[in-house]
Amino acid sequence: MPSPDDVRRATAGLSGRIRRTPVFEVDGLGLLKLELLQRSGSFKARGATWQLLNRVDDARALGAVAASGGNFGIATADAAALLAVPATIFVGSTIAPAKIDRLRSVGAEVEVIEGGYFEAQQAATERAAASGALLLHPYDDEHMVAGNGSMAVEIEEDVPDVDTIVVAAGGGGLLAGVLAWVTDRVHVVAVETTGTATLAAALVAGEPVHVDGSGLCRDSLSPGLIGRLGWEAVQRWSPTSVVVSDDAVADAQRRLWSTCRLAAEPGGACALAALTSGGWEPPVGSRTVVVVCGSNVDVASVV
Repeated sequence: MPSPDDVRRATAGLSGRIRRTPVFEVDGLGLLKLELLQRSGSFKARGATWQLLNRVDDARALGAVAASGGNFGIATADAAALLAVPATIFVGSTIAPAKIDRLRSVGAEVEVIEGGYFEAQQAATERAAASGALLLHPYDDEHMVAGNGSMAVEIEEDVPDVDTIVVAAGGGGLLAGVLAWVTDRVHVVAVETTGTATLAAALVAGEPVHVDGSGLCRDSLSPGLIGRLGWEAVQRWSPTSVVVSDDAVADAQRRLWSTCRLAAEPGGACALAALTSGGWEPPVGSRTVVVVCGSNVDVASVV
């Protein structure tokens, strides 16, 4: 698990290579960290860029390979273009067409594999083993987690009295990054949908267990099971786990559009859905920041 010093180093190393995204206070929605305005359209730009920067010589020589539900692939392709690294991204056939288009637009070679993220990860692993290319991981990598933690550094700098940060869970890379920085001084709420609840299932079982992804957030928040680093962070710092419905996520997307004209993908609006649906209520007087983490979506689907 990365230390706060690792996160601090990542924050410094990423300066000038990623965007410092704003925190806006929106009537009826509260304090929103607008990570959907990040390079490549999601928070994944932070960890992907830091992961690649730390291995850039090997990647330039042999290329980089990654599997993704979309956002990590887009972030990896964007970082690879920035650093002059050839990249091949493996995606499952369930991925949203808008994400495939975005991947190709930033110059990546795209391999579409029948199935979901799990099958794409298997194919990427096989390609890396056969070719010697650098295999990048979307959440279970210490550089990835440290890079993601840079977002929490910004939140504390911009909202010094923050007491709660609400994030989507997924594979646990963003969750682990936030926890690696704030440790136990800020309460963290981890949100999933009923069809992607790998953290909730692990908490019931006492260990990570496989969950077949389904529903609105399948392509962005459904890696099959929570990652090793995410689970380690959960065991160490005990964030609150919240599960919301697909309908709640869709409503949060609509509210972001109608209130701010922000088009968030389902996974990007998942954290907000915990509040707008009443699935989790901030204590009276709380300074809660909700992370809106991704925008790679067909705008017509949220209007």
